[in-house]
Amino acid sequence: MSQTLTRPAPAAPPDPGPRALAEKYGLTVSGRRPSLPEYVRQLWRRRHFISAFSSAKLTAQYSQAKLGQLWQVATPLLNALVYYLIFGLLLGTHRGVPDYIPFLVTGVFIFTFSQSSVLAGTRAISGNLGLVRALHFPRACLPISFCLMQLKQLMFSMGVLVVILLAFRQVPGWSWLLAIPALCFQFVFNTGLAMIMARLGSKTPDLAQLMPFILRTWMYASGVMYSISVVTAGKDIPDIVQFLLDINPAAVYIDLVRFALIDSFTAAQLPPHVWACAAGWAVVMGLVGFVYFWKAEERYGRG
Repeated sequence: MSQTLTRPAPAAPPDPGPRALAEKYGLTVSGRRPSLPEYVRQLWRRRHFISAFSSAKLTAQYSQAKLGQLWQVATPLLNALVYYLIFGLLLGTHRGVPDYIPFLVTGVFIFTFSQSSVLAGTRAISGNLGLVRALHFPRACLPISFCLMQLKQLMFSMGVLVVILLAFRQVPGWSWLLAIPALCFQFVFNTGLAMIMARLGSKTPDLAQLMPFILRTWMYASGVMYSISVVTAGKDIPDIVQFLLDINPAAVYIDLVRFALIDSFTAAQLPPHVWACAAGWAVVMGLVGFVYFWKAEERYGRG
């Protein structure tokens, strides 16, 4: 009886598994947080979206009002008028402050820049959940866009401020150029702080209701309506309080712009090491805010 010899079938290759296949074809987990350098590259690739989104938001902000974009200038001017009547005339904070109206308007405009950036950052994620859940993009685009929108709005206000300065016989000089680095430092600081508030606000929407009270307290401590150096002169103020007043970032940026634009605001009224303090706040808050926001990238819009 003959037997037929059969060759055994070749063994099937081992299953590489989903992880190996994903690595082979460059696949990643959906929604996973990218590395920090890759996140920066993604943001840079979407720089045109950030600019266009900020411009669109700025245009739409007053689209329902009859005066339209004029409110970008009218709102801080009206605030300055109210502060002048209450603080300058009734409470007498104008005493000892030459050129009080340029002094006040500068303080209001510069503080409003930080105030509006923080408020917009607090709502950047929680107020745009539809966009966050519908599209895939670096979420940091949103707080950066809102801060850029506030910077563009500040440019309108600065144009009005220049007119006010000229009306009060402030002569343009080379010192006016110092306002540019001061505002650049402030923009970086605002963006970092807005990113921190965006992450906090994404999980605690009620924070947006609390922020106006916190920001109002910050404004009263920042010398917007009065001169800190005049108020504290000759008074026995604890060293820690004086130190906090000197390093208050809002006061630092306000004082730098006043020093740049107002002739009567001299270097003697600036806190010590003011430029180092301005740069330090910008670098520290910018880096800390960016990293803090990035660490929760995969959680935004969920839950």
